[in-house]
Amino acid sequence: MCGALNCLNSHYQFLSWRWWLVIGSVLSCFFSAATVLLRVKMNVRRHLKEKNTIPKIFAETVERYGDKTALIFEGTGEKWTFQQLDEYSNRVANLLLERGFREGDVVAIFMENRSQYVGLWLGMAKIGVEAALINFNLRLEALVHCITISNAKAVVFGSELTDGKRTAESWVHLKSFAVNAEYTYADECCSASSCNERSDTFFSRCVRCLTLTVASVLDRLFYIYTSGTTGMPKAAIVVHSRYYRMAALVYYGFRMTSDDVLYDCLPLYHSAGNIVGVGQCIIHGMTVVIKKKFSASRFWDDCAKYNCTIVQYIGEICRYLLNQPVREAEKRHRVRMALGNGLRQSIWEEFMQRFNIPQIAEFYGATECNCSLGNFDNKVGACGFNSQILPYIYPIRLVRVDEETMELIRGPDGVCIPCKPGEPGQLVGRIIQNDPLRRFDGYVNQSATSKKIAQSVFKKGDSAYLSGDVLIMDENGHMYFKDRTGDTFRWKGENVSTTEVEGTLSRLLDMKDVVVYGVEVPGAEGKAGMAAIADPSHSTDLEKFVKDMEKALPPYARPVFLRFLPEVNKTGTFKFQKTDLRRDSFDPTAVSDRLYFLDSSRGRYVQLDEELYRSILSGKNKL
Repeated sequence: MCGALNCLNSHYQFLSWRWWLVIGSVLSCFFSAATVLLRVKMNVRRHLKEKNTIPKIFAETVERYGDKTALIFEGTGEKWTFQQLDEYSNRVANLLLERGFREGDVVAIFMENRSQYVGLWLGMAKIGVEAALINFNLRLEALVHCITISNAKAVVFGSELTDGKRTAESWVHLKSFAVNAEYTYADECCSASSCNERSDTFFSRCVRCLTLTVASVLDRLFYIYTSGTTGMPKAAIVVHSRYYRMAALVYYGFRMTSDDVLYDCLPLYHSAGNIVGVGQCIIHGMTVVIKKKFSASRFWDDCAKYNCTIVQYIGEICRYLLNQPVREAEKRHRVRMALGNGLRQSIWEEFMQRFNIPQIAEFYGATECNCSLGNFDNKVGACGFNSQILPYIYPIRLVRVDEETMELIRGPDGVCIPCKPGEPGQLVGRIIQNDPLRRFDGYVNQSATSKKIAQSVFKKGDSAYLSGDVLIMDENGHMYFKDRTGDTFRWKGENVSTTEVEGTLSRLLDMKDVVVYGVEVPGAEGKAGMAAIADPSHSTDLEKFVKDMEKALPPYARPVFLRFLPEVNKTGTFKFQKTDLRRDSFDPTAVSDRLYFLDSSRGRYVQLDEELYRSILSGKNKL
């Protein structure tokens, strides 16, 4: 009897210690996140009161770090100090003023990554000219669309993109300025191609200090376009306070310092590269290495060469690095932190261990969102944290959605229903327009803005931003990305997360690109899973793949159809483009790629031809 009592007592003592450990961990996360949030909020309020726009904040950075290296362009190895970046941006501002551009005008930037890119939009900002940052991969209608919706009066283009520019000139008439791709700091680089004359005096122009014209941190800084995974890109409005907030949250949250050297291989037309990355240079005096384009084979060599301490990633970059052969450089670097979003949980620990990265600084956030999250305590797999102790300090929430339509579910009072721990839901953020951290600036297109706002979400009569992303929160408040609301589909009565299946299949296929989506089959309830696999060498062993897949995935999550193609189309930020794949479906007459059907009666994939296709449509072949 005494032994049983002692055992019971030990059990409760164990639970007590475990309970205190959990509470201690939650409190630690709470105070850490709350401290960061409070610090950024106080700074934003100070900047608002003092009218400290991004150019004014940069002026303070120049005063403090003048002769320190600000930017290194990996393409040439050229280094710009903070003073040189300031002078270049002044020249840009003076040139535009002389050409008649004024506060509120829009000028598009269409060029590849390099140091001038930063100097161009910064110079524009000094005189209140708003930059439209155009994806340099765009051509024809998409390029014209992005320029047109921004109401740009001119385009500054990289000379390496002259062909792309010409495709748009016949559609839209604009002034244009060319910037030489081989530019060095002392060279002439700007010409007015619209009047076919060289601007030889450009670099002898006055580098005088400008009277900064932007009056508020709530004024527009530039436009960043959504990736366009579905339909045409939308121009998201980035105001000065948003730029500061996005850069400052990761800086303070992940305990960066001005002595860090950040490796930025992401496109500068995107918020991750130009705000989260370059923002550390502009605001906090950090040296940033700009890479022209991501290279998996050169990644660690570059980091070692420039003594980088922080690297950026997004989307599938980490998987591409893991897919590279082992090389000496991947352990010779000084990198202490990988900063980004989209690292799959299935390869999280493998990435840390192989490349000896002590900290994964994963965060969640879109250019336009007001519900950013940060994984500040290195929790494996998490994209952020929100306190369950005082949740209203940071008013974000996961709310229930209909499993089939992904529409918001509301209670009897008409207000959205919050999710419980472990229950997937859409992430939303309360909109408070007079709070710089909670405001939603939306898009240039008002209709697009309205679609991202829901009413009566937290309480009756309020409004909230709809992220369009499904997350799950654990009992401690850690958040985990699950899927996009439009990507999750139902099959065999179960919800299938395309993100989770993509990660599993890619791992089974030696890190090949895999895109998963649902396709409609006549007479079948829900949508059948289909996987598009990049396999240019035709190396996939289907028999082995099926056996491995049966161990890794439940029956309802296994793709019914396969499509093998040379490569999978991706956006400039490494997101898979699924619209065309969904439209093609599994019709062998619509595509020339190899298609396969999972014959459940034989437990293997068989090639899908027109006869089998008709048999599936008629219902003869049961799914």
